Amino acid sequence: MKVLVTGGAGFIGSNIVDALVEKGHKVIVVDNLSSGKKENLNDQVEFYQLDIREQKLAEVFEKNEITHVIHHAAQIDVQHSIKDPLYDAQNNILGTINLLECCRNNNVQKIIYASSAAVYGEPNYLPIDEEHPIKAMSPYGISKHTPEHYIKMYSELYDLKYTIFRYANIYGPRQDPKGEGGVVSIFVDQMLAEERPIIFGDGKQTRDFIHVFDIVKANLMALKQGDNVLVNISTESRDSVKDLVAYLNQILPYKLDAIYEEVRQGDIRHSSLANRKAEELLGWTPDYDFRAGLEQTVEYYSK
Repeated sequence: MKVLVTGGAGFIGSNIVDALVEKGHKVIVVDNLSSGKKENLNDQVEFYQLDIREQKLAEVFEKNEITHVIHHAAQIDVQHSIKDPLYDAQNNILGTINLLECCRNNNVQKIIYASSAAVYGEPNYLPIDEEHPIKAMSPYGISKHTPEHYIKMYSELYDLKYTIFRYANIYGPRQDPKGEGGVVSIFVDQMLAEERPIIFGDGKQTRDFIHVFDIVKANLMALKQGDNVLVNISTESRDSVKDLVAYLNQILPYKLDAIYEEVRQGDIRHSSLANRKAEELLGWTPDYDFRAGLEQTVEYYSK
């Protein structure tokens, strides 16, 4: 296969790229390096420093005879989407449409799209399954959901196969605590520097934390199966932000108490995604529990 990975210099994308190269696929990476890093790039890929909104994207497709696309390029910061919803929409919606046009014009067989648990908003029930109502609480949630409709439409009109993944909260190696950071990378970074972590709210808010290597596994499986489906990728478990600090205090050789600040606008109180559909349609199950994944992540950042 010839696989284009958008955002392939970023946290999730670069881990996927490494696995694709290891499997012997020809890999092309498009990344504007707004949050991705050149040092994340595998030296066996064809790299284009390009924004997915640019018309030059079509030249990448024409030159490389791409068969599959894994789409992870995005504006991913909830707070930034609230401050600048236009920029958020331009990247996540218009960028995806431009990518889909390139797929249509170059006979791409399949696109794998990284959506988000943010599309669900505050849950009516837990764990959240794929039939849960969509009620995003931020421009980011809206801009990740909207491309799902475009992808399904392109599939119906142009026979472009797809797999749409709605990810839980991802953590693991290469997540940048200073840029695209989720709470795990931020807290690990702070606590390794012996700084007290900052919790927004009371710390009892819960998340479904999933290791990036489990995300990688799902993407590789979707290259050959799970056509035209939408599934959650999650652990179906819940850990609080306070639990995260407690776990890190058990792993690290010292203990640090958290600092508590005001709740942030757009943050969801509780989230956990059902993963039964991913198991049924892809044969996928997570390999990492949160504690084991945290130990591996701390080891990575310690180096």
